[in-house]
Amino acid sequence: MRYILLLFIGLLAISASAQTGTIKGRVTSGAKPLPYATVILKGTQWGTSTNEAGEFVLKQLPAGTFEVMATAIGFKPEKHLVQLVADSTLTLNFTMEEANATLNEVVVTGTRTERRRLESPVAVNVLDSRTFNFTQSNTLSEGLCFQPGLRMETDCQTCNYTQLRMNGLGGSYSQILVNSRPIFTSLMSLYGLEQIPANMVERVEVVRGGGSVLYGSSAIAGTVNIITKEPKESTYTLSTNSSVIDGQAWDHFLNANVNTVNEAQNAGISFFASHRDKEAYDANGDGFSELTQLKNNSFGFNAFFKPTDKDRVDVNGWSIYEERKGGNKLDGPADRADQAEYRLHNILVGGFNWDHRLEDDRSSFSVYTSAQNTKRTHYTGIDQSDGWGQTKNHTLQGGFQFNYTSPEFLGGSNTFTAGAEHQYDYTFDEIEAYQYLIDQENNLTGIFLQSDWEITPALTLLSGMRANRHNMVDRLILTPRVSALYKFGSTTQLRASYARGFRAPQAFETDLHIAFAGGGISLVQIDPALEQETSNAFNASLDFNKPSEHMIFGFTMDTFYTRLQDAFVLEEIGMDEKGNQQLLRKNGSNSTVKGITLEGRLNFDQRFQLETGITLQRSRYDAPVAWSSEIEGTRRYLRTPDTYGYYVFTLLPQSRFNASLSGVLTGPMLVPHFAGAPGVVEDVLYTSPAFVENNLKLSYRFTIKSINQDLQLSAGVQNILNEYQQDFDTGAYRDSNYVYGPARPRTFFVGLKFGLM
Repeated sequence: MRYILLLFIGLLAISASAQTGTIKGRVTSGAKPLPYATVILKGTQWGTSTNEAGEFVLKQLPAGTFEVMATAIGFKPEKHLVQLVADSTLTLNFTMEEANATLNEVVVTGTRTERRRLESPVAVNVLDSRTFNFTQSNTLSEGLCFQPGLRMETDCQTCNYTQLRMNGLGGSYSQILVNSRPIFTSLMSLYGLEQIPANMVERVEVVRGGGSVLYGSSAIAGTVNIITKEPKESTYTLSTNSSVIDGQAWDHFLNANVNTVNEAQNAGISFFASHRDKEAYDANGDGFSELTQLKNNSFGFNAFFKPTDKDRVDVNGWSIYEERKGGNKLDGPADRADQAEYRLHNILVGGFNWDHRLEDDRSSFSVYTSAQNTKRTHYTGIDQSDGWGQTKNHTLQGGFQFNYTSPEFLGGSNTFTAGAEHQYDYTFDEIEAYQYLIDQENNLTGIFLQSDWEITPALTLLSGMRANRHNMVDRLILTPRVSALYKFGSTTQLRASYARGFRAPQAFETDLHIAFAGGGISLVQIDPALEQETSNAFNASLDFNKPSEHMIFGFTMDTFYTRLQDAFVLEEIGMDEKGNQQLLRKNGSNSTVKGITLEGRLNFDQRFQLETGITLQRSRYDAPVAWSSEIEGTRRYLRTPDTYGYYVFTLLPQSRFNASLSGVLTGPMLVPHFAGAPGVVEDVLYTSPAFVENNLKLSYRFTIKSINQDLQLSAGVQNILNEYQQDFDTGAYRDSNYVYGPARPRTFFVGLKFGLM
C-alpha cells in the first residue's frame, strides 16, 4: 500500500510539472538594458529582478492568463496581458519610458561617464528644468537653493554679490563646472550664478563631498556641474516673465530657445538667448537700493556632431553682457553718487570635446579644452570718490582622458581611467585710488588614475589618486579619493567616501569684493606667509527608493564630516591712513564641519509630487577667529546657519494645469555688523532670525490646434509672507555686508510661454 501511495504522489508531481511554463525576456529603455527592474505576475507571488543585461526568467509558472508588469525606479510601469501554455517558454520584452518624476536619471558628474544615478558609486543629485519651472527660478542662483545641502547667500546690500554654500562651507570650497569643465573662476563666482539664465540650463548635477579624482582638488564641499541645453529634437520656445518686487520695482525676462536635430540624429544644435531688465529696489525708503538695478543680455549655443558611430564632437559657447548698479542717484554716473557700486561685465565662454570609442568597444578616449575671458569695469566709492577700477580675467583648461573596461577583472568588471589636464588662470584687478591690486597667475597641473571596479552586481568600489602641481605650492600634492557603493536589491543603496583636497594660497571671490563699512571701504589683503589649506572629508549616505504601480517614494540620509588643516580665515587688522578697514586672509587653526542632510521624495500617480530636504550641521574652528579688533573672536563660522532646507510640492505636475508650492528655510546665523554704520557705535556679532520663504505658482497650458502649438500662462507670488530682513542699514555710511535672509521681499509675477513644449 505504501508503494502505491508513493507512485500516486509521483504521478501527481509529474502531472503538475507538465502544467507549468516559463516566461523570459528583457527590459530596456531605448537601446539600453535596465538592470534591477522588477518583473511580477500581478495578483500572484511570482516575481523576479533583471540582471545586468536587463534579462529575466520566471520558471515553473502555472498555465493560464496573467498580467505581467515591469517596474523600475524612475520609469513608468509597463504591462502585458499574456496566455501561458503548459510546458512552453514565452518570450516577453518590455520597453520602458522614463517617468517625468525620475529618480534614476543618467548622470555624468560622478565618474565622467554616463551612469544611472542609482548605479553611480558617487551620490549625485539632479536639479532639472522642471524644478526651475515649478519654483519660478529665472536664474541659476534662484534654483540652486532647491537642492539638499545647498544654500544661496547674498553678501552685499549694494551690489548683491552672492555665493553658494554647500555642506556648511563657503563658496570657494565648492567646484563649479560648466559642461564638466572648471572654467568658473573666483571672479565669475561673485555674480556668475545670478548671471546664468535658467533657460540656458538643461540640468545641474550636484555631488556633495569630494567625489571623483577626475575633478579638481578644490572640490572639498562638493561639485556643481552645470549642463547647458542639449539638442535632442527640433523644438522652439519663447517666454516672458514679469515680476513686481514689493509693489515698487519691475523685473522683466525675455527668453528664447531653438533646438534642431537632423533626420539621421547625428548632428544638432541648441541656441538660447535671454534678456533681463530689473529696476532697483529700496526696502527702507532711504534713497539707497537694497536690490540692484540690472541689465543682462545672454546668448549661446551647444552643438554636437557624430562623424562616425564611434565619434562624437561637442562644441559650445556663450556670452554674457551685464550692467549692475547699486547705491543712490542711479540715473547718473556712479562716481556722482553719495554711495555706489557699479559693475560692467563682458564674459565669453567656450568649450570643445571629442569622444572616440576604439574598435574593441572596451576603450575610449576624450580630448577637451575650454576657455573663459572676462573684462570688467567697476566702481566702488563714497561721496563722489575716485573708486574706478578695471579687471581682466581669463582661464584656459585642456586635458586628455583614456578609459579602458576590463569585463573580467578578478571576478568583476573594472573601468580604468587615466588622464592629465592643465588649468591656467590669470586675474588682474586694480583700483589705483585705493592702492588696491590683485595681479595673480595660477597654473595647476593634475595627473589622475581611477579604478571603477564593479566587484559584484551589488558592490562597486571607486578609487583613485590625483597628483597636483600648483605654482603657489612648493611641493607635489597627492589627493587620494575612494568611494564605495553597496546595493541591497533594487531599492536601497549604501555609499561611503573619503576625499583629500587642498586650496592654494591665492585670492578667492571674497578677496575680489570691496565692501562699504564704517564710512569707508573694506579691503582684503593676503598674508605673504599664507600656506595652502588641506582637507580630509568623509561622507556616508543611505538611499532608499521604492516604485509601485501608482507611486514612487524614497528618502536619503547623508552624513558628512570635513576636517580642515591650516584653515583660511579673515581677521581685522585695523584701518589704513584713509580710514578704510583692512582684513587679512591668513592661516588660522584647524576646523571641523559636520552634519547630516535628510531628503524625501514622493510622486503619486503623477497627481502630486513632493521633494524636500533639510540639513543640520555644525561648523567650528579649534581656536577663536578675531574677525573684529574690538571684541573677542568666535569659534563659530560666520554667516553659516546650523539649519537650512527646502521643499517643492506640486499638484498635477504633468497635466495642463499644475500648481506648485515651494519654500526655503534659513536658520539663525551669526552676522557681523561693523561700527560706523548709523546707530552702530561698536562692532557687534548679531544672531539673525530664522526665515521660511514660501512661494506659489499656478500655470495652465493651452494647445492652439490650428497651428499645433502650445501656449502656457502662469502667475504666482514669491515670498508670500514677506519674510525679509527688516533692519537694513541706511544712508551712504551703511555696512553693506550687513545683509542676511531671503534674497527678495514679496514679489508677484506673471508669465507666458509659447512653442513646442
